[in-house]
Amino acid sequence: MNKITEFIFGRPKDPTDSRVWRNLTLIAFFAWVGLGADGLSSSCYGPEEAYLHLDGHYHLVWPLAGLVAITIFVISASYSQVVQLFPGGGGGYLVATKLLGRTPGVVSGVSLLVDYFLTIAISCASGVAALFSFLPLTWHWLRLPVIIVTALGLITLNLRGVKESIKVLLPVFMLFLITHVALILLGMTEGPNFWKTYSTSADVMTSDVAKIGVWPLVFILLKAFALGGGTFTGIEAVSNSVGIMREPKVQTARRTMLYMALSLAFMAAGLLISYRLWNVQHQEGRTLNASLFQQILGDGTAGRIFLTVALVAEAGLLFVAAQAGFIDGPRVLATMSVDGWVPRQFSRLNDRLVIQNGVLLMGAGALLFVLLTGGEVKVLVVLYSIGVFTTFILTQLGMVWHWIKDRHAQGRLWSMGVNLVGLVLTASILTITVVFKFLDGAWICIVVIVGLIALAHAVRRHYRRVQELLATLDKQMFSIDPGPKLKEPRPLDPKAPTAILLVSGYNGLGIHALLTIFRMFPGQFRNVIFVGVAVIDYDRLRGSKEIEELRRATEEMLKKYVDFAQRAGFAADDRMAMGTDPVEALAELCPRLAQQYNQCVVFGGQLAFANETLWTRLLHSNVAFEIQRRLQFAGLPVVILPVRAVSRKEESVPTTQMPAPR
Repeated sequence: MNKITEFIFGRPKDPTDSRVWRNLTLIAFFAWVGLGADGLSSSCYGPEEAYLHLDGHYHLVWPLAGLVAITIFVISASYSQVVQLFPGGGGGYLVATKLLGRTPGVVSGVSLLVDYFLTIAISCASGVAALFSFLPLTWHWLRLPVIIVTALGLITLNLRGVKESIKVLLPVFMLFLITHVALILLGMTEGPNFWKTYSTSADVMTSDVAKIGVWPLVFILLKAFALGGGTFTGIEAVSNSVGIMREPKVQTARRTMLYMALSLAFMAAGLLISYRLWNVQHQEGRTLNASLFQQILGDGTAGRIFLTVALVAEAGLLFVAAQAGFIDGPRVLATMSVDGWVPRQFSRLNDRLVIQNGVLLMGAGALLFVLLTGGEVKVLVVLYSIGVFTTFILTQLGMVWHWIKDRHAQGRLWSMGVNLVGLVLTASILTITVVFKFLDGAWICIVVIVGLIALAHAVRRHYRRVQELLATLDKQMFSIDPGPKLKEPRPLDPKAPTAILLVSGYNGLGIHALLTIFRMFPGQFRNVIFVGVAVIDYDRLRGSKEIEELRRATEEMLKKYVDFAQRAGFAADDRMAMGTDPVEALAELCPRLAQQYNQCVVFGGQLAFANETLWTRLLHSNVAFEIQRRLQFAGLPVVILPVRAVSRKEESVPTTQMPAPR
């Protein structure tokens, strides 16, 4: 079974191995593939939506293409400033939280999560749509099942790790880039005369201005620009994942952003202009790209082969683009979990250093949106735009506020100008999208975002109440004086009864567990061994320096417990393990300890609630019970010591008296 698991998900990684860190980080090129593909893939559906919403006024495609390219560079420039200001990553969530406050922060964070659900959903749906563009309409009933299977395959691939998934998908990315750049250049040089078409469009535009006026044309242009807002999605992905960039991280992230802006601007503007040059019209069951490329390549055998390769590459790139959802989504979840907005389990890593719970939730959320919309790209694009542009607006607003306050920053006026332009553009796109597409699916995204914000506040309230209770317990426990420091601590006796106490931090919970042992088993134990695990979670997965700091902090924490027990007159020592899974680490350490102290009993503390519910089980891990099951199966006696989660008025601790050692 282990061999099958390793074959599917890959081998476990050692987070303490310095070589692993280099393999985990991405150079600009790989980051462009894994994160930039999200932005680049939007050229497969964004320009099409914009072009079709010109409502027959296709001569407006020229200013539309220019406006799209400018917007791409403005948003990219503003997010480069975000990377500079927040080099640790976090993107829109961190910007809104730090610069605007907690409430805008959670709105931005939840919108980002919805954005990444939809990144995966629309990438899979659009990729399958590209594949089905050269299949008969009678086959199209298979689209939804194929979308679901594709999403499940990407979930499995991402459980292997970020870099492994990118390397698998790299050839697809390069094939897309080569075929589509070649086709766009071919379409603009070998087809209808470029300058003649431009001149004709200018004449028609002049005629329309005379007939219906300037403002109706401006309205049509802005509507098409806004409803093609999917073109700009994905640009924010880099700022959320600075942490996985190769050093120097900021320079690598900004270089990645530049690659993304140049490639997306060329692709989006080039496709819009090519649609006009070749007078592409919508065909049922086919994307505009498929129709355009077929016209460019003709009906020859070589043309059909190249068309098939290009469409397969387009579908493949859209699948690659889903990587941004699987890379950034779990990281946003983990960052929010550290702040208490989502369950703590979303910051835990598996043995392949993947935020496994986050990957699974991203996949599940994407599948839910696919089922709600039937995998329809047109509906998914609307939902997608709502989530991403909510984050865009809050990010731009936060950056503007930052430049207003920081009056001495170098280049302040230019930077604030970029963010102001970005704020106006993104706010306009979101407003127009909501107004025109509210009944076409926009309301679904709004309802989901509002619901998730309410859920996040409920989670945070629960954690805050528990934190207050534990603070009360800390105050009570830290007031206990175990006695003066001994010159000669009592030596450990391996043959004497030994209590092995599992602790996760120097706090009231651990001291309460120690006192409970002495109260329940008076005079029974002579030795006390404190065991802790330095758990490497997402917040620590930043580099070898952070790992070393975690090790040192855990060692210092354990020494405090040893000192407490020794001052009370007991023989005490400590042991430490390090890893991503505390259960696995303790399952290896405790049996080895039991061989040295064969009269031992393992104790662990567990927070207990008066009314255990599904809610409390979701928000609090049952690590103590998992360890109990593993160690009991290994033949070790394990006792779980409950610590009641009670109100401040209730007595939390039965006794504060230190018992005398045997």
